[in-house]
Amino acid sequence: MLKRRIIAIVVLVLGLGLGYLLIRSQEPHPPAFLAAHPFRLGLDLSGGSHLIYQADVSQIPAAQVNDVIERRVDAFGVSEPVVQVQTGGFGSTNTHQLSVELPGVTDITKAEALIGQTPLLEFKVQSDAPQPITVGSNGVVNPININDSFVSTGLNGSYLKQAQLVFAQGTNEPTVSLQFNDAGTKLFAQITKDNVGKVVAIYLDGQVISAPVVREAITDGTAIISGNFTPDQARSLVESLNSGALPVPISLISTETVGATLGAQAVHAGVMAALIGFILVGLFLLIWYRLPGLVAVVALALYTVITLTLYKLIPVTLSAAGIAGFIISIGMAVDANILIFERAREERLRGRSVSEAFTVGFERAWTSIRDANISSIIIAFILFFFGSSLIKGFALTFGLGVIISLISAITISRVFLRALPTPTDSKFGKFLFSSGFSSSKK
Repeated sequence: MLKRRIIAIVVLVLGLGLGYLLIRSQEPHPPAFLAAHPFRLGLDLSGGSHLIYQADVSQIPAAQVNDVIERRVDAFGVSEPVVQVQTGGFGSTNTHQLSVELPGVTDITKAEALIGQTPLLEFKVQSDAPQPITVGSNGVVNPININDSFVSTGLNGSYLKQAQLVFAQGTNEPTVSLQFNDAGTKLFAQITKDNVGKVVAIYLDGQVISAPVVREAITDGTAIISGNFTPDQARSLVESLNSGALPVPISLISTETVGATLGAQAVHAGVMAALIGFILVGLFLLIWYRLPGLVAVVALALYTVITLTLYKLIPVTLSAAGIAGFIISIGMAVDANILIFERAREERLRGRSVSEAFTVGFERAWTSIRDANISSIIIAFILFFFGSSLIKGFALTFGLGVIISLISAITISRVFLRALPTPTDSKFGKFLFSSGFSSSKK
């Protein structure tokens, strides 16, 4: 019994320590370690920037552009970015708009810099068709645009696997090495095979940066860009290509600074509502289950502290949807304790002692708790992997909360219940370990 009580005290002290650190982290000037792990708020709670881009997706799926933009935004560590593809208006099937929301980034200039001039990388070959000669209105022959003599091969930045900075042997010239994925490797091999002795021009944002002559078919999926780069220019190009080279050009058509739609007052009201709800649930547990109910309240408080601590450390973005997932997971934690206490109450009514009743109660409630929580975790995984950014925020907080609540109900509650003193035969002792309006037989 002494060992169980020591373990319970250690768990309680650790929980109180985490709670103290959470409170200190909300101070205006918290310690450096705590300041480095603040709560991350979504766009609806913290405000941010809203940018709209336009792209021509006549040759590729619109979702491909969406994925590249979202990957590029994620690379900057922006919390819960939202990237959505919107089709063009009536009569327009090729032009799409990309709506990009950046939580916490209220500086439009900084927001544009985060997206950056995402490079359009293309490979083109010289056309065999002769260029038409045209004469202007003044009777002068118009100059032939050399770019018009190159046609697209279909190989672009969407096939890129990795870009690296490489210094050429002998000249030590900075170059950029491109490694294509499997589909790009096959396409590049076919292009070089069909164009031996011809020029394959490499375009970046519509400008020729390299125009090498193909000497032989290249089958390893590697291309070298040499364009009289400085080391910094080559390094910048490598970073841009690795963070997402778009297969089509995009143009920024609208920017907007978005205020926090819920605002500080709404956040404060939400915290107060959560506290009031916690107090009401705690009162119910205390009145209905007495001393075990007190144990459940303590376990629920530790669950809340542990969950919020993990939200800071992972970190998890807390949007309105994410907070909703957290609140629902608290309900799952309460439900698990109620199942355990009800099973224990049934065993007490059958004449078992308190320790026996809770031991059997845990065993019989475990199956129901396990099945309910596993089904909830599966749903959370499905929502996270197939949902949009906002739905992923809900799924992450809900799934993580359910997992922690499962541990809390089975482990923390059991530790505290085992540390409770054996009830006496007095009416008060029986009252403390009975529940509802029933009384114990032993």
